[in-house]
Amino acid sequence: MLDIKFVRENPEKVKENIKKKFQDQKLELVDKVIELDKTSRELKANGDVLRSERKKISDEIGILFRENKKEEAETAKQKVNDINAKLVKMEQEEEGLNHEIRKIMLTLPNIIDDSVPIGKNDTENVEIERFGEAIIPDYEIPYHADILEKMSGLDKESSGRTSGNGFYYLMGDAARLHSAMLTYARDYMIEHGFTYCIPPFMIRSDVVSGVMSFAEMENMMYKIEGEDLYLIGTSEHSMIGRFKDQIIKESELPINLTSYSPCFRKEVGAHGIEERGIYRVHQFEKQEMVVLCKPEESMDWYNKMWKLTVDFFRSLDIPVRTLECCSGDLADLKVKSCDVEAWSPRQQKYFEVGSCSTLGDAQARRLGIRAKGENGNYYVHTLNNTVLASPRALIAFLENHYQEDGTITIPESLRKYMGEKEIINLNN
Repeated sequence: MLDIKFVRENPEKVKENIKKKFQDQKLELVDKVIELDKTSRELKANGDVLRSERKKISDEIGILFRENKKEEAETAKQKVNDINAKLVKMEQEEEGLNHEIRKIMLTLPNIIDDSVPIGKNDTENVEIERFGEAIIPDYEIPYHADILEKMSGLDKESSGRTSGNGFYYLMGDAARLHSAMLTYARDYMIEHGFTYCIPPFMIRSDVVSGVMSFAEMENMMYKIEGEDLYLIGTSEHSMIGRFKDQIIKESELPINLTSYSPCFRKEVGAHGIEERGIYRVHQFEKQEMVVLCKPEESMDWYNKMWKLTVDFFRSLDIPVRTLECCSGDLADLKVKSCDVEAWSPRQQKYFEVGSCSTLGDAQARRLGIRAKGENGNYYVHTLNNTVLASPRALIAFLENHYQEDGTITIPESLRKYMGEKEIINLNN
């Protein structure tokens, strides 16, 4: 959420940013919110005048009573009552205006970084760099669901009976491999100085609206019927929410955390849930990283964070690339974002396995997360990044380690989490 003072002082910059995000329908909201803010501030100023007048008259009432000027004192009391009535009306009007102002401010997109490429949607995202050789083997790589079936590792028929489409059972070595990758991701982040955390898997609506836009919430979140609780779509939600309405000592910054959680997503508006595979599902597991830092440090952390994900996948011998998200592909709260995509030798293209974002002070402003510095309090900057999300990472692993003889190799970095196994033989 933008600062209303910034909008007031920079209306053309806010409008230009809206145009860059191809959300022209929001342009009129800028002038509207500035006018509402003007009226609200006038009401507050008038109210302050009335409060000052009320205090002055109230002080005089005691003097009048002591001087036995009862009639004048009663007249003064009536003036105080009249002022109180006016103030009640004005405060109600001001409260209504402030509610409308906040409602609009929550829909205005954050100011994107100057380095963000301008484009309408994800088809105009820009490749930044490739890491590792994207090999196309001279033998066929089976579809990941077929590999898993050879391992007796995937049961979607049963999950269809228990839960419906978009869910799955992982079995045997497939389940073990899935858990091994997540455990390795946890240890990898701890070794890089992040504090491990397991957060709540449900959060209240005021936290949801603090970490994401309304459109995202509607398309992603599952609501618990009859309660003010939502299942998290990513642990970033509850990790950032942990600091709601808190003032953090500046000496404690940066706060860098890594969290494990299951994630639940409706996937409304997505390209559909696969019948056979596990690429797009309603439930998955994830190792995330979250950072709260000083504003001047956020871009450095952004670059550190996506590089950690790249290095993690390279340690698993999986080629990846980074893709700069264009303006139209950025969620409203984001300042800058890049996707990490893994190589699919079967499809001979890259696919998304993670995303790194800096959100400036948007989430902190919505949730009231501030730091106490030498020159006063200020809103911190928040960042988040996927270390590993499975089963997508599992798909990338299976395809890149599938061998012509029907085995799957296990890189050295993962072996201790797989009982020192070096291969999984699908022919047994």
